[in-house]
Amino acid sequence: MEKRHELYRGKAKTVYGTDDPQRLVMHYRDDVSAFDGAKLAKLDRKGETNNRINAYVMGKLAEAGIRTHFVSLLNERESLVKAMTMIPVECVVRNICAGSMAKRYGIEEGTRLSEPIFEFFLKSDALHDPLVNDDHIRVLKWATTAEIAQMKALTHRVNAVLKPLFANAGIDLVDYKLEFGHPLDDPKGDLVLGDEFTPDGCRLWDAKTGEKLDKDRFRRDLGQVIEHYREVGRRIGASL
Repeated sequence: MEKRHELYRGKAKTVYGTDDPQRLVMHYRDDVSAFDGAKLAKLDRKGETNNRINAYVMGKLAEAGIRTHFVSLLNERESLVKAMTMIPVECVVRNICAGSMAKRYGIEEGTRLSEPIFEFFLKSDALHDPLVNDDHIRVLKWATTAEIAQMKALTHRVNAVLKPLFANAGIDLVDYKLEFGHPLDDPKGDLVLGDEFTPDGCRLWDAKTGEKLDKDRFRRDLGQVIEHYREVGRRIGASL
């Protein structure tokens, strides 16, 4: 597989084309950002850490029968993935109240929910990823009724796999975001999980102490960000 030109540069990853139009190279950089890019830094070993954690999690989901865009690890910072047409909304599942949900509804952070709460957000940095509902998505043609149902069902399936995976490692999976799309090699088929699953896009707390093990350490200036990312990887069994 020949890596070619840069296609997209996000906040923490760069995507490259290859000699196969249905395959892309996802390169994990050491960049970290928060507050829609208002806070920026570089953290040594972040790229390789997230690349390997993501590969491990995607493998566990694949073992559970959940289709993802992940194909294989290429090297310490790069993975081969399927080219996708993405749905422009993020799916968020919350097992414990934290972050924007706690602020939005005036609920104490750390409140355990009787069942997972699912939310949709429009993927837009310029608009600060606003909360949206099924009608917004359907009427504004960001996704079809069938795709909305699939995103909800797949997100709950992912939660059923990952919540116990992290719990067995002594970690509370507080909340996280997922993104879905259609692979170019199956454009009319069912949705497939895309993007990544790393401590950048979820909240992870030590189950005993409540210590934050995720990007909130960067957002809140708690320090030792990558040390805690790597602790997450070691606990769940990722090869770092």
